[in-house]
Amino acid sequence: MITAIVLVHTAADRIPETAQAIADLDGVAEVYSCAGDVDLIAIVKVREHEQLADVIAGHLSKVDGVVGTDTHIAFRSYSKADTDAAYSIGLD
Repeated sequence: MITAIVLVHTAADRIPETAQAIADLDGVAEVYSCAGDVDLIAIVKVREHEQLADVIAGHLSKVDGVVGTDTHIAFRSYSKADTDAAYSIGLD
């Protein structure tokens, strides 16, 4: 599974509607409204790299209210749950 983190700049008066429209797109796993330099962060999960262009450039960037995007491709995922599981192997 390929994960992309998409930072989304939106029109200020359209944030909730834009977030919901993005969340409804195939390939979008989650959308977060946040404080800071961007208005929304979308987590896109697809099986093939070619699908990223379809989801992000083909659909997400064209949602009404989206002003711009900045996409980051994830190489590896780390989480506390993964670390805890690795260290607890054989300790049952």
